[in-house]
Amino acid sequence: MSAGPGVEWRPELPRGFAFDGAPDDGLAVQPAGFLAGAEAEAAVASGAARPVAGGPVAFTACVVVLANRRGVLRCFAGLAALEAWLAGEDAALRAAVSRRLELISGARAPFAGLALDRPRVIGVVNVTPDSFSDGGDRLDPRIAVAAGLDMAAAGADLVEVGGESTRPGARPVPPAVEAARILPVVEALAGRGVRVSVDTRRAAVMEAALGAGAAAVNDVGALADPDALAAVAAARCPAVLMHMRGAPATMQDAPTYLDAAWEVFRFLDRRVRALEARGHAAAAVDPGIGFGKDDRHNAALLAGIGLLHATGRPVVLGASRKGFIARASRGEPPKARLAGSIAALAAAALQGVQMFRVHDVAETGQALSVLSRLARPGAIR
Repeated sequence: MSAGPGVEWRPELPRGFAFDGAPDDGLAVQPAGFLAGAEAEAAVASGAARPVAGGPVAFTACVVVLANRRGVLRCFAGLAALEAWLAGEDAALRAAVSRRLELISGARAPFAGLALDRPRVIGVVNVTPDSFSDGGDRLDPRIAVAAGLDMAAAGADLVEVGGESTRPGARPVPPAVEAARILPVVEALAGRGVRVSVDTRRAAVMEAALGAGAAAVNDVGALADPDALAAVAAARCPAVLMHMRGAPATMQDAPTYLDAAWEVFRFLDRRVRALEARGHAAAAVDPGIGFGKDDRHNAALLAGIGLLHATGRPVVLGASRKGFIARASRGEPPKARLAGSIAALAAAALQGVQMFRVHDVAETGQALSVLSRLARPGAIR
């Protein structure tokens, strides 16, 4: 995992770590040592492992992240070693670690009416002239609706409609223009029985889309619009909260992190709690691959995406066709990045990630079906 000069790996958990405030503000627990299938079931039954989000993946070890203003410590420990360490620490730290372990292990409530007992696919319909992957392909509402219906038929559990490109360097679109692009598509798809999510940063557009039949919101700004938290909470609307450093127009101008996975986790955990403070808990979290991150940050986030389970919320990955895939390969254009997209998806699925935002629905569904079957060998006939 990529780490800056203020990040230290230690082979043993330290005694008496000096937090800046309450331990829970400077602590994260990242599951590791993953198992699946019969091995996971046996290990959980024996107490040697804990489930991830109540699902078929389990973990036997963890990385404990301890942070204060001086830096970040990362320590790998098996679950038995973690328990032994906690026995000698104070009650506040024991409570904070226990809380995070429970958040990692607890079963997730359905999201937008979807049970999370298997991986779910979110199909992307960009009603824009300038999205990085398919800009202009579906700007015509009739073409966008047809694409959404095709995605639903191919197995998309949610079809996500967006009217503003948030690719690196993109400029904001007036809310009225964004709404005019997406509302006919949302209304038509919802009217045909498709479960629709809307990709927007604006509270006014969220409210209009929900009124047109959208079932969920995906916000790359994690409800940064001053009215967005209130709008989502009032509508009791499931919301995907994504991490983005800066704004699309400037987010790739030399992004810097001390520890990308820790900082993204801390930000998203706080946004989840801000929504909870308004009496609404139907959130999922997305690390925002490529949104204010360079390739080292993206790699660290994918390798450590399991850390986001410690928010206690479903985890979404949107890596489909992203530029880091081409830079890790041979510079392929967006529509030629399917294999790399599925490789990233598999790395996340093996860490228990529940939802995947993709452009290629049928192919992704096939990959996830195979991975799910391999995690449950008894289901293969």
